[in-house]
Amino acid sequence: MSTSAQLRSALVDRLTEDGSLSDPGWRGAAGAVPRELFTGTYFMSVAGSVPTSYRPVREGEPGWLEGVYSDATLITQLDGRIRPDDVTEGAVPGSPSSSSTLPSLVLRMWHQLDAEDGHRVLEIGTGTGYSTALGAYCLGDAGLTSIEYDPVVGGAAATALKAAGFAPRLIIGDGLRGDPDGGRYDRIVATCSVRYIPLPWLHQVRPGGKILVTLSGWSYANALALLDVTGPGEATGRFLPGYTSFMIARPHDRPPRPALALLPGDERPSRIDPAQLDDWTGGWVAQLAAPSAERMGAGAEQILWDVSTGSQARTAPDRDGGWTVVQRGPIRLWDQVERAVQRWQAVGGPHQEAFGITVSAAGQRVWLGTEDGPGWDLPI
Repeated sequence: MSTSAQLRSALVDRLTEDGSLSDPGWRGAAGAVPRELFTGTYFMSVAGSVPTSYRPVREGEPGWLEGVYSDATLITQLDGRIRPDDVTEGAVPGSPSSSSTLPSLVLRMWHQLDAEDGHRVLEIGTGTGYSTALGAYCLGDAGLTSIEYDPVVGGAAATALKAAGFAPRLIIGDGLRGDPDGGRYDRIVATCSVRYIPLPWLHQVRPGGKILVTLSGWSYANALALLDVTGPGEATGRFLPGYTSFMIARPHDRPPRPALALLPGDERPSRIDPAQLDDWTGGWVAQLAAPSAERMGAGAEQILWDVSTGSQARTAPDRDGGWTVVQRGPIRLWDQVERAVQRWQAVGGPHQEAFGITVSAAGQRVWLGTEDGPGWDLPI
């Protein structure tokens, strides 16, 4: 049986070979921080279960330590309250609400943040504390503050960080409000996604500082952005290569909805293939165009339901090889999505790195190509 040190070393080697770890300092962090202290018990999904069920994997079980040192996200909480130790037998259904993000993504984001010795860094979303420990190892305890929304999750992270020998400043609270004591930071990194850039962040990062955050929405499409803060309340940035996904911050998540009933409406041919919404960037473009809509379905059969108005759109294949769309309600959701997707397709359907974002007192706008190109306002 391999030891923790052996498995940690093997993980570092794999991440170095695939390019996730190119900086000696972060290689040192990945090799020194014992991930098992932060994921003593975790959930694994049960293959083929509908709805998805999860079973706890406990310390000492066969495969437990190998799972800890896989480059995988480990679920540590369901439905905002169920932790693995709460499940005494069998498996339980639920929606993941906290996790230890896959190491390659955590380390890649620390690289992208480009934080240096002497920088003050604010981490939004302590989670298990594993990412926090990596940051504390490289940047020191004194310069790192981490905020966790969930007091149970935050308490467990504090215990694990202490056991690992780290003592960054930890806060239980709403990270979207920033540091409750104020202050100026050089960097903010978020390990949750948001619908828009919270205004307190833009006033707590000094001009010239950076914010690294994943933008998401109620259709749960994601895009990672690196912003340069240009002044109080102002920033501009670009979206980054790759495919980054995080759970949405709980205050930004959609409100509960009633059971969805598909109702009749106005029918017409669709001008785009609905399967374009299954593309990583295509689905994100659709979310930009209909920011208060939830997306369900797949392929030719897409469903959009607007959280704020109850408006609906649903697509289906037709007999001629095309697609039809049925819409009802005050917002013509598919009209908005079509226009956005067609603009994106007109320039070749590029990845998100072709997009940028500008934040000012006038609002927050995501644009394609250049600042004066096609754009969409974020829902502030």
